[in-house]
Amino acid sequence: MHPTTIHGWKRALLEGTSGVFERGGKKAPEIDEETVKQLHAKIGELAVANDFLARKLKPWGVT
Repeated sequence: MHPTTIHGWKRALLEGTSGVFERGGKKAPEIDEETVKQLHAKIGELAVANDFLARKLKPWGVT
């Protein structure tokens, strides 16, 4: 590990530590409803593809 990398990590830790203990903290980022719908659709597509491939590979003993 290069000393410059460790020094950078230490500096980032010391600069950001005070914010961890402050009241209120950071607000969670807001995600719009359209993005959630798109992500759920993608999850559904991937689940269908995964199930399809699992069925097709089963005869070869691949799981």
